[in-house]
Amino acid sequence: MNNHTKLVLLILTGIFFLVSCKNDGFKPSLQSKLVSHVIHPEWSRNAVIYEVNLRQFTPEGTFSAFEAHLPRLREMGVDILWLMPVHPIGEENRKGTLGSYYSVQDYQGINPEFGTLQDFRNLVNKAHTLGMFVIIDWVANHSSWDNPWITAYSEWYKKDSSGKMLSPFDWTDVVALDYNNPQMRKAMLAALKYWIIETDIDGYRCDVAGMVPVDFWNNTREALDSLKPVFMLAEAEEPFHHEKAFDMSYSWELHHLMNCIAKGTKNANVLMKYFNKQDTLYPRDAYRMNFITNHDENSWNGTEFERMGDGAETFAVLTFTLPGMPLLYTGQEAPLKKRLEFFNKDTIDWDEYQLTGFYKQLIGLKKENKALWNGEEGGVLQRISTNADTVIFAFSREKGENRVVVISNLTDIPIEVKLKARNYEGTYKNWFTKEEIIIGRKQLFLLKPWEYMVYTLDD
Repeated sequence: MNNHTKLVLLILTGIFFLVSCKNDGFKPSLQSKLVSHVIHPEWSRNAVIYEVNLRQFTPEGTFSAFEAHLPRLREMGVDILWLMPVHPIGEENRKGTLGSYYSVQDYQGINPEFGTLQDFRNLVNKAHTLGMFVIIDWVANHSSWDNPWITAYSEWYKKDSSGKMLSPFDWTDVVALDYNNPQMRKAMLAALKYWIIETDIDGYRCDVAGMVPVDFWNNTREALDSLKPVFMLAEAEEPFHHEKAFDMSYSWELHHLMNCIAKGTKNANVLMKYFNKQDTLYPRDAYRMNFITNHDENSWNGTEFERMGDGAETFAVLTFTLPGMPLLYTGQEAPLKKRLEFFNKDTIDWDEYQLTGFYKQLIGLKKENKALWNGEEGGVLQRISTNADTVIFAFSREKGENRVVVISNLTDIPIEVKLKARNYEGTYKNWFTKEEIIIGRKQLFLLKPWEYMVYTLDD
């Protein structure tokens, strides 16, 4: 979807706290009283998620070709593989040569361009053998115009006063489903169960989840958990999704704040305001997904290097060390410095995987240090006051015997930084250089433009 459509969608689906670069937003308040009844899979507690754009991942664009990358991704530390939709793509009103992944022609079918059902089963089995988990993208809000449901069950679709079927927004290649129809709901749930039963996947990333009634998602989570414990990711930012249905939702607001800081239109103080606000809205154990890029951002709004410039690596460090689960998108470890075509073939040039070591170190940090684990298993964010709080974001997180201190320069100028708080003192190890340092009160650091320092303490 394009940037305009995304903005309209976020507004209409109730993501009322999406910020612009001109609004500092929310004042800190009390801890949220919203209670989550979601039971997270234990394997998700220190997990990292990786989004797979199968079409562009290899020249072949198939399950089998991607399967060859699984050992490399596991070696990097990836836990959860999120595959963009694997279903056949509609041909009627198709956009581009290959069409949108999100125009689903058959909810129980496999896109023949990707391979066969058995190829997909092989991929899931291989991932499980390596200790990884697989979720697939699910498009519950709309189908393609040539989905068999259109002709067999036209009453399952939304219509205007003249009886004409409706496309949501400017998505002319799809037609909106009507969740007032109980038979359509049953069929959609049956299709969701099918993939769990037939291929043993581990859950779903649910496209535009806010456009589907939450009671459907609540019922779906209960039904799927009765088959096996699943992991559910909502493409939404509504706190109530965490009550019963979803393990994780998008941190869109944080992403936009980081883009604004990179542009110089916001300063480092907005980050603490953001996290204070999260405490008022979300249950403590809700997972939020942190990212500097994904398929929408890359294709429609630009690469992380276009949006964040020399700060891209710094913001990547923050996605791994701030509360939340970090997302890596296809090619991020390459690094990917082009916008991928969305409706046409556009194979990634992997070159030498130049950032693999960087991300492997970050993933290792998250896995080994419980202060950075997901939800309530991780440590609370504590900002460390400095002499330059508008440009420096320094913080600590602590859980049991584990503590992490992060100091980041969020500008393109060098800064002499003096730490002022008392709750971080100790002997630390620089996570990237492995050098030991004693950090005390009024510690001085000279940070280069966009430089970050990550220190760990294990008592």
